[in-house]
Amino acid sequence: MSSQPFEHWLAQWALTPDGAAFTTHSGSRLLPVVWRGEPAILKLAGHEEERRGGALMEWYGGAGAARVLARDGDAILLERLMGKRSLSDMARSGQDDEATRILCRTAMALHAPRGQPAGLIPLEIWFRALETAAPRHGGTFATCARVARALLADQREIVVLHGDLHHDNVLDGEARGWLAIDPKGLVGERGFDYANLFRNPDLATALAPGRMRQRLQLVDQEAGLDARRLLEWVVAYAGLGAAWSLEDGDDPTDGLAIAEQAVAQII
Repeated sequence: MSSQPFEHWLAQWALTPDGAAFTTHSGSRLLPVVWRGEPAILKLAGHEEERRGGALMEWYGGAGAARVLARDGDAILLERLMGKRSLSDMARSGQDDEATRILCRTAMALHAPRGQPAGLIPLEIWFRALETAAPRHGGTFATCARVARALLADQREIVVLHGDLHHDNVLDGEARGWLAIDPKGLVGERGFDYANLFRNPDLATALAPGRMRQRLQLVDQEAGLDARRLLEWVVAYAGLGAAWSLEDGDDPTDGLAIAEQAVAQII
C-alpha cells in the first residue's frame, strides 16, 4: 500500500513515513511514521468501532495505553511501541504466569476511576450476536447465552471497558511499561475485560492441562475477582467469540472448546 491515503495527515502533522503501510483485519489502514523525531503510527479508522476506540485511546491519556499524539476525525496518531517482548511469545514459552499478571495489571490501570467518556457501548448490545446464535444452534451456544443473560442482568463494579484485552493488544512500551492498544469502547462489569485472556494467545496454550485453573488463581490474586463469576464471564465471552466466528463464516470450534472447559470448571 502506498502512502497516498495518508497524505493529508502527513502534511497536517508534519510526519515522515518510516515503513510500509498495511491494513488490519478490521479494515483500518496504518503507516509507521516519525513525528518530531519520535516513532509513531498513523492510523485511519476503517469503521465506527475503530473511531470509537480512537476516542477512548485519547481519553486514557496514556495511562495503561499507548499515548495519542494527535487525532482528527478518522485519523489518529499514536506513539509507536518499539519493545521487543511479546506476551504471546511469553505465554507459549513457559512464562504464561507472568504474561497473565501483566494483562491483569494493564486491565487495572485502564479501569482506574476517572469518570466516563461519551459514546460507549453497553455490554448488553455487544452480546447481541450470541443471543442470535443461541436459538439457531442450541447446545453450547444456548448454555453460553443463558450464562451471559444472568451476568448482564446483575452487573457489578461497572467500569469503562477496553473490550478486547488480550496478549496481542498489550505491547511492550519499554520504559513506559506494558501498554494497551485497540480498545472497543464498552461499558459494563470489569470482570468482562479479564475473560478474553482465557481464550488467548491460542487454543493449545489456553487449554493446556491445568492452565485455566492457574490463570483463575492468578487473576484472583492480582485483581480480586471471584473465580466462579470470572469463569461465567469466560463462558459468556467464549460463546460470543464463537457467535462472531459464525457471522464471519469461520469455524466456531475454538470458542466453543473454551466455553465447554470453563463450564466444566464451574461444575
